[in-house]
Amino acid sequence: MLHTADYAFTLPPDRIAQHPVDPRDASRLLVVDRATGALAHRSFRDLADIIPPGDLLVLNTTRVTRVRLLGTRNGSGAPAEVFLLKPLGDGRFEALVRPGGKLAPGRVVTVSPELSAEIEQTTDRGTRIVRLQSALPIDDAIDRYGHVPLPPYMSRPDTAIDADRYQTVYARERGSIAAPTAGLHFTPALLDGLARRGVERADVVLHVGAGTFKPVETDDPAGHVMHEEWYSVSRAAADAVNAARTRRAHVWAVGTTTARTLESAATTDGIVTPGDGETRLFIRPPYTWRAVDRLITNFHLPRSTLLMLVAAFAGYDLTMRAYREAVDRGYRFYSYGDAMVVM
Repeated sequence: MLHTADYAFTLPPDRIAQHPVDPRDASRLLVVDRATGALAHRSFRDLADIIPPGDLLVLNTTRVTRVRLLGTRNGSGAPAEVFLLKPLGDGRFEALVRPGGKLAPGRVVTVSPELSAEIEQTTDRGTRIVRLQSALPIDDAIDRYGHVPLPPYMSRPDTAIDADRYQTVYARERGSIAAPTAGLHFTPALLDGLARRGVERADVVLHVGAGTFKPVETDDPAGHVMHEEWYSVSRAAADAVNAARTRRAHVWAVGTTTARTLESAATTDGIVTPGDGETRLFIRPPYTWRAVDRLITNFHLPRSTLLMLVAAFAGYDLTMRAYREAVDRGYRFYSYGDAMVVM
């Protein structure tokens, strides 16, 4: 049995990408062949030559919302942060707050003269229920005064560049607190080139939640509790996946979020069903894949559920060997880092 400690690896701090490459598809691509164990070093734009005509590329079209609200506490004027996790309706959100000990129910954080957040209650998992108040429509106020929620391992504030680059070029449905990072490498030109090559495309949605950065802290991964994340698979997307599998074409999941969406929507015999729902699916070895044949992904945190998902797809030994190779070859890690494709 694999333990959480088995997914630890040493990563020099300078391997953690702090800024995106330009252009997007200039990032490096480590190609992992499950059949032979071979590793090859390519550029991400080479996907146009790697994915065969007739195969299906599945993208997560979620859009990152500017959910990080920075302001001051009423009374003291001291700094405070409200990080919106999940909309609850009527201007109410589940949120993380800082400093947690100072933001009890009844306290108010002023973000701007046009936006404030009142703490209504504390949940049983330590988050807060907050109510936003604004003269503007709530979504407009968040877009105007919120900050891009860069991951905690980026040791810098967000900038105007992040508003564009921490978002896929095909993002549509707002709702994520983090980007589906494997998709950050795609450009319109690359997508157009794949389409001209005869690669088909389907879109799904999974809104990335706070659990994506939560390390597994139990010795046995089975003891880890996944946070729920909302997903949606349209009839068109389900039909496209099922048709690809029927004709024995490969289904390429762009990112762990797309992989989890398809696997959450798939029956035991591999039929993907349309619909909306919340998933807590934790994919780790051993796992029998139902709907995904190829995986495009970034390099993930040690001891993370995302690294375990990759190991479930590529095999544990091959995954960890690929990670060691990426570290030794100077690949850039995490959200703004390079990519890996497992074939």
